[in-house]
Amino acid sequence: MQTFVPTSAAPASAMVTDQFYADPYPAYQALRVAGPLHWSTQFCGGAWLLPNYSDVASVLRDARFSVRRAGGWANSSGPDALAELREFKRIFSRSLLFVDAPQHTRLRQAMNGGFKPAAIQALAPQIQVIVDDLLDKILATPSGRFDFMRDFARPLPALVIATMLDIDGNDRAAFVAWSDDIAAFIGSPTPTIEIARRAQTSLLAMNDYFRALLPARRARPGHDLVSQLILAEAQGGIVTTKQLLAQCCTLLFAGHETTRNLLGNGMLALLQHPQQWHALRHNPSLLPNAIKELLRFDSPVQYSGRRLATDVCLHGQTMKKGQLVIALIGAANRDPAKFAVPDALNIVRNEGSHLSFGHGPHVCIGATLTYMEAEIALRTIMRRMPQLALHGAVPAWGNNAVYRSLQALPLCFAAAPAMAQPECMLHE
Repeated sequence: MQTFVPTSAAPASAMVTDQFYADPYPAYQALRVAGPLHWSTQFCGGAWLLPNYSDVASVLRDARFSVRRAGGWANSSGPDALAELREFKRIFSRSLLFVDAPQHTRLRQAMNGGFKPAAIQALAPQIQVIVDDLLDKILATPSGRFDFMRDFARPLPALVIATMLDIDGNDRAAFVAWSDDIAAFIGSPTPTIEIARRAQTSLLAMNDYFRALLPARRARPGHDLVSQLILAEAQGGIVTTKQLLAQCCTLLFAGHETTRNLLGNGMLALLQHPQQWHALRHNPSLLPNAIKELLRFDSPVQYSGRRLATDVCLHGQTMKKGQLVIALIGAANRDPAKFAVPDALNIVRNEGSHLSFGHGPHVCIGATLTYMEAEIALRTIMRRMPQLALHGAVPAWGNNAVYRSLQALPLCFAAAPAMAQPECMLHE
């Protein structure tokens, strides 16, 4: 393997640190200043890092940069990992997320029905009910204090995807735990065998959950996403039951990870910028644009990996077939060549598209759903909790380099004028 070491090797090799988890943006800035292309040994034995918007957008739509990387993950967890993680690799290698065209094109067409605008819009009343039920429980808290992640951002998308799949929402604790284990594996630059084992155990549990569900759903199909995948299988869009199960797991895992992090990161950003929060509350028509800015400002997904399907020359350097490329989405979204004053939150910003949902053929299939969930959630929170504020300690970030996620977000509210205000930092 070619070990290109640019003058900027130091910031690249030391990018993921404890400080990075708390705030990755200074590290991205250091990379941009040092140059447009960097080699780092922190990622699965070595990877090319791209911090600029133009390069990241180009890589995400270029077929020479393959998404087939499940085997590389397994290999990176130690010498015995490939054999031990065989089932994990097999399931993930069938997922929409990790296959290239033409297989990706066929699978995406098979899954598109459940994510058409009309189908998503039809979910709005159900999402509103879920949002109101969660807020009812929070507003009944006598102290006026709650953990936004635990009480709202985590359960909401899990309950929504359970509704779409027509599975028991009471199982959401298991769904979230399984997904957290998988996310910990994906989000580790070089996962340990222990992290990999937990991810495999959870992915197999998820796979078994859907396997047990299929006979009844085949016998009595409905309008849910699982039934639509069964129909796609009958029509040839999905060719095996194993492939069908892999897409079910993908929907359950990916169906709430991004939304949860958008809600947490976005709420924190708004409350840390009280003028922006105030402007949004007094002009809710700004909400669709504000959500786009929240996604740009602190992306739920910080990077996406690709494997080179062929040698590629970029910025005068030959990157070799089989090497890993890390498209730094979080860095691209703060690129001053694309966005003016990129480190500032500006809910009326209109400078082109963020890359938080990807770009090109692999753009997130559930992006429209995530936008709608976030809009319903934030609009309802602004109406029902007009004095929402940060409370107590600095929020705790998870140690995940890919999925930027808060472990907890302590907030407080004043539900009604007659209620005594809790001792917290009101931004009014």
